[in-house]
Amino acid sequence: MAREKHRGHGEGSIYQAKSDGRWVAALTLPSGKRKYLYGKTRKEVADKLKSSMRDLDDGLDLGAGRLTVAQYLDKWLSASVKPSVKVRTYEGYESIVRVRVAPRIGRKQLAKLTALDLQGLYADLSAAGMSARSVGHTHRCLHRAFEQAVKWGMISRNPCHGATSPRAQRTEMKVLTPVQANAFLAATLDHPAHALYVLAISTGMRAGELLGLQWDDIDLDAGKLTVRRALQQQKEAGLVFVTPKSTRSRRTILLSQRAIQALRVHRDRQAFRRKQVGSDWRDLDLVFSGPIGGPTDPSWSRQKFYKALDEAGIPRVRFHDLRHTAATLLLLQGVHPKVVSDMLGHSTVGLTLDTYSHLLPAMHQQAAAAMDAILAG
Repeated sequence: MAREKHRGHGEGSIYQAKSDGRWVAALTLPSGKRKYLYGKTRKEVADKLKSSMRDLDDGLDLGAGRLTVAQYLDKWLSASVKPSVKVRTYEGYESIVRVRVAPRIGRKQLAKLTALDLQGLYADLSAAGMSARSVGHTHRCLHRAFEQAVKWGMISRNPCHGATSPRAQRTEMKVLTPVQANAFLAATLDHPAHALYVLAISTGMRAGELLGLQWDDIDLDAGKLTVRRALQQQKEAGLVFVTPKSTRSRRTILLSQRAIQALRVHRDRQAFRRKQVGSDWRDLDLVFSGPIGGPTDPSWSRQKFYKALDEAGIPRVRFHDLRHTAATLLLLQGVHPKVVSDMLGHSTVGLTLDTYSHLLPAMHQQAAAAMDAILAG
């Protein structure tokens, strides 16, 4: 059959191929390139052409049809993610794409990716032993990536909308009891990192915030400190100082008397160590510096922490669990959740209440007991 008369941009033409008898629709894209659609019947091809023309009118980039998922995600990381997020966030997304997604569905065409494909990806990750929490991170990463593809006009619908990641089970939070916290601090009284542990338990500061603390951030006479930076381990740059993760993370914290005393002793010990090192001392004004004044490697600090726990006979917890310990002890003592939220640098008090929701029954009991005391007369 002869080829139909050629049409203008966005109109296309339909003809039957002489080689195999298939029907073909040729659509001219705004870029000048031609996109070909194939089918067994003229009606099938005409329907495809009409759908493609509708997509073209809606601003969809039909030229992206052959782009693979891996190729798109690589473009998304470099063009959208890297310029807009902090280094560690980018590294997290890049790792998810490189390790979890690309080896499994990277070769699939972006335009043909379905919710079922993503559901299969999540099932494969779960079968490989990945936790529901990690699979959930993968889902959120891909949702953000494909939402950007929709905005860029590369696909018409985000395939993540039809996929469901496994629900993460809330694990029991490990914290030190008041007895354990006191026993640990007593056992590490002469330890070089004693002040670090006191501050972690009494303020709930993050490890990076503690290791990025400078003496200029602390006013011992006024009994307060200001969180202005954090020490972070980055894949390419190594140890670097970064601004806190959010506006609420930049905060002022009032110090307990025990923390003030521990910091005074720590400052004197550091001054003695500085004299011993002499001109080799790296003067970065760090409160918790390395052996010659530079930053403390977080992994080295963690190993020292585990050793201190073992020597004190305290069950192992993560260093980050000292932050949870601080929040738990304060909430159980009846400190207002808003105050605890401000100390921790949470974005909202709702995040604090959700994180420590397991404490709500005990807090309700305290409220009931308080009301009985008020009305006792």
